Amino acid sequence: MHLFHTVRATGMAAALTLACLTNWAADLAQGEIRKIDKAQGKITIKHGEIPSIQMPPMTMVFIVRERALLDAAKVGDKIRFDAVDEAGKLIVTRIEAEQ
Repeated sequence: MHLFHTVRATGMAAALTLACLTNWAADLAQGEIRKIDKAQGKITIKHGEIPSIQMPPMTMVFIVRERALLDAAKVGDKIRFDAVDEAGKLIVTRIEAEQ
């Protein structure tokens, strides 16, 4: 009986982890890359609403947290991303290809 409870608890933990990851991914904004400035660590994105910073749809320039985020990015790519507002600076913290 102890093994049953262990398996059941492990399954429940996996389900909760998957639910959390799914909700986190759902909070990503959708956008299209319009311009990349690797030297300055900036990216211009035409985007929909950004839930994490309560921003409506628009096109704007963001700073990237890590320039490595720009390595695989190309102008015209459809992406999902997250951004934060740190002391008035809007910073992209995550970029994924739109699927």
